[in-house]
Amino acid sequence: MTSCVFVSDLHGRRRRYEGLFELIRTERPAAVFLGGDLLPAFLGDAGRGVHEFLREDLAGGFERLRADLGRAYPRVFLILGNDDLGSEEPEVESAVAAGLWDYVHGRRVAFGEHPVYGYSCIPPSPFLLKDWERYDVSHYVDPGSTAPEEGWHTRPVWPADLRVTMKDELGRLVGSDELGQAILLLHAPPYRSKLDRAALDGKRVDHVPLDVHIGSIAVRRLIEERQPLLTLHGHVHESARLTGSWQDRIGRTLCLSAAHDGPELAVVRFDPARPEAATREIL
Repeated sequence: MTSCVFVSDLHGRRRRYEGLFELIRTERPAAVFLGGDLLPAFLGDAGRGVHEFLREDLAGGFERLRADLGRAYPRVFLILGNDDLGSEEPEVESAVAAGLWDYVHGRRVAFGEHPVYGYSCIPPSPFLLKDWERYDVSHYVDPGSTAPEEGWHTRPVWPADLRVTMKDELGRLVGSDELGQAILLLHAPPYRSKLDRAALDGKRVDHVPLDVHIGSIAVRRLIEERQPLLTLHGHVHESARLTGSWQDRIGRTLCLSAAHDGPELAVVRFDPARPEAATREIL
């Protein structure tokens, strides 16, 4: 049995991280997957800035875990999310060099017989931070959302890069690989699923009703066409509450979400050999 833990959208909340670290110490999973939106927006619960939180609380927390657990320290797979500052990516990379985690945005790494692919980006949203936003499958932007060129970035970007689509980037990420045993760690959930339902009922922009499904068409098409073993998602905090489900199935692929709209930590436990037995607990 290979025990894995998946969490997402911790948003720099100290209580959530304390719960996660205690769970890892107690249960000693083989792997931990962190699905993005990990950092505080500006100041964390401890009153420190984003950079200090990443270095002292997130990386420091895993350093302390490694010191405590020794050889029982799990593999850690991590992506950032749309609320995380792109300017912090070099600090995330430095922890890779220190052996704390695998940073998998735009990359493939091996986890036993399972290739793990990561991708942080979401389709255009109403939010102004655009470090991790891309056009989805075309240059269409939903009413009420802001195009990647019209927001702000915390690091330099080429204008041409702002026209790239998620479809193109995901296609380059997986290439022609066989995905039957793959685990995809994707911040954005698939479009029109039980995992991407937002609380937008009855809302309009310029008399146009807003789509209550805010996931990615590119992600859905990738799942439909390539049928990975398992996909892990976050981003839409309220979806599980609105749909009554934190999981969905698209063909043979099981899709799981660890997003949660309460103050607690949502923990998904799974075994890649038996993904259908996955469980979710609110701590």
